[in-house]
Amino acid sequence: MNTESFFDTSYNNKLNAIAPLAARMRPDSLDDFVGQRHIVGKGRLLRRMIAADRMTSVIFYGPSGTGKTTLANIIAKSTKSAFVKLNAVTSGVADIKTEIENAKALLGQYGRTTILFIDEIHRFNKAQQDALLPAVENATLILIGATTENPYFEVNNALVSRTTVFKLEPLRADDIKTALKRALTDKKNGLGEYSVNISKEAVDFLSDTANGDLRIALNALELAFLTTEKNKDGDIVIDIATAQDCIQKRAVKYDKHADNHHDTISAFIKSMRGSDADAALYWLAKMLYAGEDPKFIARRMVIFASEDISNAVPEALSVAVSVFKAVEVIGMPECRINLAQGAVYLALCPKSNASYMGLERAMRDIENKPTAQVPAPLRSDGHPKNKTFGNGVGYKYPHEYKGHYVRQSYLPEGYENIKYYIPDMIGTEKKFIEYWHKIKSEN
Repeated sequence: MNTESFFDTSYNNKLNAIAPLAARMRPDSLDDFVGQRHIVGKGRLLRRMIAADRMTSVIFYGPSGTGKTTLANIIAKSTKSAFVKLNAVTSGVADIKTEIENAKALLGQYGRTTILFIDEIHRFNKAQQDALLPAVENATLILIGATTENPYFEVNNALVSRTTVFKLEPLRADDIKTALKRALTDKKNGLGEYSVNISKEAVDFLSDTANGDLRIALNALELAFLTTEKNKDGDIVIDIATAQDCIQKRAVKYDKHADNHHDTISAFIKSMRGSDADAALYWLAKMLYAGEDPKFIARRMVIFASEDISNAVPEALSVAVSVFKAVEVIGMPECRINLAQGAVYLALCPKSNASYMGLERAMRDIENKPTAQVPAPLRSDGHPKNKTFGNGVGYKYPHEYKGHYVRQSYLPEGYENIKYYIPDMIGTEKKFIEYWHKIKSEN
C-alpha cells in the first residue's frame, strides 16, 4: 500500500467520524434515498440509468438539501467508470483541462470512461464552461452537474443542450420524517447507539419547518441531541420545545438569486391580479421575512399598477409610486406597513390590462409590418420650410371645435380601422369611454 493512499484512507475515516449527521447519513444506494420519486422511482429514467450503469451527461437542479450531491455519490458507488469531483468555486480552467487529459488517457489505455461531478456548476464562468464543452460533446467525459440555479439561465446553452436536466423538488414532510427516523435508529452512522426519545410532535415540527431541506432537519436533530443532557434514566429526551429551540427561526426557502425568489414574487403579483388580498399579504410576508429588498417589491407594485389596473383606477399608479417613495424614505422594518397597505389596495382595485395589451398589439404591428409614414397633417410644421412639403396641411385643431373634439384620422394610411385599445369598461375606464362616445356622437 503506498503512503498517499494510506493517509487518504485514514483521513477519510477520521473525517467521517467527525462529520455532521447530515453528511454521515447520506445513503449509498437508491433503496435508501428518500424523495424525488418522479426521477428515481421504479421505472424512472434516472433509476434505469444508474441501475444499468449507462450514465449520460446530466445536470441535477434543485434547492439545497434535496439530494443532488447524494445522487452523485450513489452514482459514484454504483458505476464502473472512474469518478472525479470538482467544485466550481475552487476549480479553474487548468483543473478542467487536467481532468480531460486524464480521462483521455484512461479511455485510451483501458477503455474506461470517466464521470466528472461538478458541484455548483452555475458558478463556472463562460471560459470554464467552454473548456468543458468539447469533452462532453465527444463523450470523453460524462458530466454530472449540480446547481441550485436554473441551468437554462445560468449554464451555457451549448452545455445544457448536451445534458439531461433533472429537476429536484423540495422534499415532502413525510420523506424528511422517514429520514429522521432512520437517523435515530442507524447504529453505524446515526444515533442508534444512544437512547434518544423524541416526541412525535418534535419529529413533525422538524419535518415541517425544514421546508423541504433534509439537511436543515438533520442538523437540527443533531443539535438537539448534542445539547440535551441525559435524564436520570440515561435517556436523551427531545420534545417540541427543544426542537423549536434548535431551529430558532422557521427555515424559509428563499434565495434572492434563485428560482424561489422569482417564484415568490410571481405568486405575489398573481395574487394581486386575482384580487386575493390575503394571498398577496402571505407572499409579501414571506419575502419580507426572508430579507427581500423592499424596494424590489415596491418597484414590481408600480409596474403592476399600470399593467393590471391601469385606467380602471388611474389613482392606483399614484398609490404604488407613493409606496415606493415611502419605502425609499422610511426603510425596514416600518416600510412593511406601507407595502401592506399598497398590496391590499392594488389587490382590491378593479382590474384592466387594456392599455398594456393595446400597446402589445401595436408593438406586434411595428415589428411585423412595414414601417408606416406619418400622415402629412400630423407632421411637424414648426419650421416654415416644412409647410412647403405639406407638413401640417389639413390638420384640425381640436380646441377650436365643440367639446374640444373633431373627427380626423391620426393613424397612418392602411391602419385607419385598426383597434389597439379594447377597453374593459371597468371602473374609471368605463367613465372615460362613455365620455368619449358621448363627444363623438355629438360631433
